[in-house]
Amino acid sequence: MTHTNHRHSLERCRELVAQLNDYLDGELPAGLCAELEHHLAACPDCRVVLDTLGQTLRILHHLDEAPPPLPPDLEARILASLRAG
Repeated sequence: MTHTNHRHSLERCRELVAQLNDYLDGELPAGLCAELEHHLAACPDCRVVLDTLGQTLRILHHLDEAPPPLPPDLEARILASLRAG
């Protein structure tokens, strides 16, 4: 990560980024959650990582959804089309 604010060391960012899944799942202890939020408020690089991870997780959750049902007459229409030609 490139840091525009030198107060944030790369090592500290790595430590906090490793906690982002738990943060998004609401599984971090309150103290660590507050520490992470404080860091995110001051570190644009880590906010980008958080936003990207959040978007990725939303996409993955949609993959678990069942596809919409097919029209009930679809099979009959396909078979009729194949027979016709």
